[in-house]
Amino acid sequence: MAITIKNDKQIEKMRLAGEITGRVLNLLEKKIIPGITTFELDKIAESYIMECGALPSFKGYYGYPASICASINDEVVHGIPSKERVLKEGDIISVD
Repeated sequence: MAITIKNDKQIEKMRLAGEITGRVLNLLEKKIIPGITTFELDKIAESYIMECGALPSFKGYYGYPASICASINDEVVHGIPSKERVLKEGDIISVD
């Protein structure tokens, strides 16, 4: 496996992407309440990412339909947001 050395411009883009990601996760943390759907969380994230002048990297990747992954309780990873996935009191959610 080769190691790719990034130039200053690439590193700056990565820093900015990480900053936006962190802000999105902080925003979603405040929105995660009983009664919200994972679809709504996805739309909040997508809207914020685009307001920042960026594009959601998950959306469209190998056909993935959403901007976030939202896994509830015993789902390990890559839960697809849905209008039918409503959070309940006590649910544990992982968002990436």
